Amino acid sequence: MPYLTRASIDVSGLMTRVAAPSRGGAVCFVGTVRAGPDDGDVVRIAYSGYEAMGEEEFARIVEEAEGRWPGSAVVAQHRLGDVPVGEASIAIVAAAPHRDDAFAACRYVIEEAKRRLPIWKREMFADGSADWREHEPRVAPSERTELG
Repeated sequence: MPYLTRASIDVSGLMTRVAAPSRGGAVCFVGTVRAGPDDGDVVRIAYSGYEAMGEEEFARIVEEAEGRWPGSAVVAQHRLGDVPVGEASIAIVAAAPHRDDAFAACRYVIEEAKRRLPIWKREMFADGSADWREHEPRVAPSERTELG
């Protein structure tokens, strides 16, 4: 299963991949594209990335998580391309013998993915403008880049 995909993420399929009788706790994190009051008129996010490096780095992150929490299993996928509001852009499922370890492994993977993966996102707005999004606040509509 690739870590990076252009298809919709099958969260149920990810859950199935980590299920085992020895793993009593499973945690799923799904990040979706949002258009909340502070986000403006976002209609989709265009995700781009360095795919070969992204696959390798995501594999390392998952391996690290499984190593830190013995008996755990982790699967994850991040979507590339255009992802409309309301659809999943990333999903992580961690299962472990105990819930605390499942929560910790899942949290580790999302935090490291956000920090280390070579993936960039560009918010696309209803008025045709776009904004490269990092960790800083969204820029004012007057500072957006027109798409042409």
